[in-house]
Amino acid sequence: MNTTSLSRKLLTRVLSFYFLLTFLVTCIQIGAEYINTKSHITSELLTLEKTFSGSLTRAVWELNTQQAIDIANGLIAIPMIQGITVSDENNQIIAQQGIEIDSNRLNMEPFSSEENSNDYFNVSMERDGLFGHSFPLIFEFSGRTTKVGSVTLLSSNEVIFNRIQVGIYFLIGNAMLKTAALVLLFSYAFSNLLTSPLNKLTEQINQFDIDDPEASKLHVISYENNELQVLQNAYNKLIDELVLYKEQLALAQGKIISANSKLDEQNLMLEQEVARKTSSLSTTMLKMEVQQRELLAQQQKLKAENSHRSVTEKTLIATNRELKNYILELNKAQERLLDAEKMAILGGMSAEVCHEINTPIGIGITSTSYMADLVANFKDNINANKLSKRVLEDFTTNVDKGLALVLNNLERASELVSSFKQVAVDQISDKIRKVDLAKYLDEIIHSLHPKLKKSNHTIKINCPQNAEVYCHAGAISQIFTNLILNAIEHGFKNINRGVITITVRLTGEQVHITFTDNGHGVSATQLEHLFDAFYTTAEHQGGTGLGTHIVHSLVQDTLNGKISASSTPGKGLRFDIKFNSMA
Repeated sequence: MNTTSLSRKLLTRVLSFYFLLTFLVTCIQIGAEYINTKSHITSELLTLEKTFSGSLTRAVWELNTQQAIDIANGLIAIPMIQGITVSDENNQIIAQQGIEIDSNRLNMEPFSSEENSNDYFNVSMERDGLFGHSFPLIFEFSGRTTKVGSVTLLSSNEVIFNRIQVGIYFLIGNAMLKTAALVLLFSYAFSNLLTSPLNKLTEQINQFDIDDPEASKLHVISYENNELQVLQNAYNKLIDELVLYKEQLALAQGKIISANSKLDEQNLMLEQEVARKTSSLSTTMLKMEVQQRELLAQQQKLKAENSHRSVTEKTLIATNRELKNYILELNKAQERLLDAEKMAILGGMSAEVCHEINTPIGIGITSTSYMADLVANFKDNINANKLSKRVLEDFTTNVDKGLALVLNNLERASELVSSFKQVAVDQISDKIRKVDLAKYLDEIIHSLHPKLKKSNHTIKINCPQNAEVYCHAGAISQIFTNLILNAIEHGFKNINRGVITITVRLTGEQVHITFTDNGHGVSATQLEHLFDAFYTTAEHQGGTGLGTHIVHSLVQDTLNGKISASSTPGKGLRFDIKFNSMA
């Protein structure tokens, strides 16, 4: 396999970097010489301007064209001047020597060194390598100045290169000389310091003798403590360790020979032991054959048992499918039962409200009949010409009382219908709307008035004004209807004056409602099953056990909230409801 010289590779990389650096530095120096020389030529053009501007101005002012041409010929004789153009004030060319240029192709840049004038320009033609200076010819007469023309002096890059040619050759020669010297120096240094010592080390390593490692140590004469010396020391240390390991290997081989002899003795003893074990194993094999026959008989029994279990498993799978179908039907029946419970509560409220509305409507009908009789008597008095002040006063007084009685009872019936209508519509709707909790709780309690008026129980509401949230209004209505009816029917059983307290707190978007009563409460066991479906403490008294289960489902599933209950027997029951506004 061909090997790559490390010194040559390293030398190539170092010299390549040096060549590139030298090339860049040389190019920068040439560019600096170019810019510096161009700047000197521009300064010389300015000097020529100051020298000849006066004579050219007078020649143009006096219309002495021949004198202007002679001055132009003198200027064009200067080596750095490649072209000159003298124009009058109308930009008409008076004299033009050297390179003829098209004014449309000139790049004109204001010359910033001249003060209080916009007529001095640096000119250039980058494509043709030309540059120069343009200045006006100003004639002073009687304290007044007049522009009589302009002059454009041109030089070229060729003039610059002629001036810096010797310097460029010197820079290139200097770079080449230094590069050659550096190549020789680096080649000599790499050869003596790296290539030659490495070759000597390689030759000695190739002469390595496995039978006499001590004689294969490296002995390269080196007076410097460098990496090669470190490599030589590491290799010699490896040889020393190899010699040590060889001695240890010889000792280990002697021990192995001794151990082999002992192993032979042990093998003889082992063969005798194997013979004894073989006879014992034969006896054991006979016993195992007997056990094998017994195992085969047992296996037949297991196969029969397995087939019996397979039949049982198929029966269980079929039964499991039937149970799943029963569970699905039970879930559907439970949902229908929950809906029926909700509608039963709503129907009970409807019956109570209808019964409550009958009273004000009956009073209104009676009052209306009484006022109809008063009107008939009043008409009879009019027809009999028996009207008097006393008759009119009695008529108006009785009519006013009748109308007031009718209006009061109709307003009462209207309030009952309005409250029940809003609550009933919300209970059968899943619509999310904006709810003022204070007013809505009043409406719920007002719709339950027919139920509450039969008892002496009190409901207190602690709710901040304008407590408006976006939520399922029907869920709120069903939750508090169930909680209030549950407290009246179970919590306040055999209690004459019960108190229900509803407290509402708003924290940002979160709503925290506390429902407490001072009823009988429930035990710890009953509290664990309080939200379970069909669990009731009044099983034989018409209770369905769905009230608190419906409340739990509405809070968690519909409002996406949480509900918890706590109770101390004899001190009432407390519900904590938390949910976020759905806006």
